[in-house]
Amino acid sequence: MVAALRGCWLRVGGARSAAAGPVLSVRPTVVQTSLSRSQVALLGLGLLLMLLLYVGLPGLPEQTSWLWGDPNVTILAGLTPGSSPIFYREVLPLHRARRVEVVLLHGRAFNSHTWEQLGTLQLLAQRGYRAVALDLPGFGNSAPSKEASTEAGRAELLERVLRDLEVQNAVLVSPSLSGHYALPFLMRGHHQLHGFVPIAPASTQNYTQEQFWAVKTPTLILYGELDRVLARESLRQLRHLPNHSVVKLQDAGHACYFHKPKDFHLVLLAFLDHLP
Repeated sequence: MVAALRGCWLRVGGARSAAAGPVLSVRPTVVQTSLSRSQVALLGLGLLLMLLLYVGLPGLPEQTSWLWGDPNVTILAGLTPGSSPIFYREVLPLHRARRVEVVLLHGRAFNSHTWEQLGTLQLLAQRGYRAVALDLPGFGNSAPSKEASTEAGRAELLERVLRDLEVQNAVLVSPSLSGHYALPFLMRGHHQLHGFVPIAPASTQNYTQEQFWAVKTPTLILYGELDRVLARESLRQLRHLPNHSVVKLQDAGHACYFHKPKDFHLVLLAFLDHLP
């Protein structure tokens, strides 16, 4: 920018020195000076617009390439059998398999591909975990399903998917919207879960304190510091789970795993690695 401005002023100065001739030569000098000032004004306006755009644009998710795991991880994809197939992405452990297997659900603005984009699937495979990410009915590559219209139907759908995919010792990661599936399943079949990771899930208000007390599943409650609505509402209920820990991710909003994936991965791995 300095070089561009210097060039403008040099042209103005040069024009002035050329004005030492007859009076008629002044007119070109005035025209040259006017053009140079216009260029300076346009440059300033352009820089101002660039600054406004930079300030106004939302921040990109934190860079996590160092946590993305082995680039040679193969991500499998398929559909579960039956009349209401569910699309899934799956990774198998690269090394000695851990006991637990991770099932990743998603929020309203996301789908199973999110966990591939964030590197979560690749990282879990590298750390020895089988992981399956689902597209819930009506999202991603899964068609809408009549089962999803009732609480019992959503719980049965999730149970069927885990059975069809032969998931053993499941740890269920449930952000936001997916609470409509995860919580009914938790209340009915928590004995099937080895761990539960709710991330500001929806529908916690549909269950009583006594129902939460009855769930003995090890639970990691995750939420973003900047989520002042659903996170706080769900936390009030989830605190009644008897075997839980709580982690707040700093400077993260409702989709805290998306805003701070590095922190999310570290906390999730610490939880998984210490499960019995």
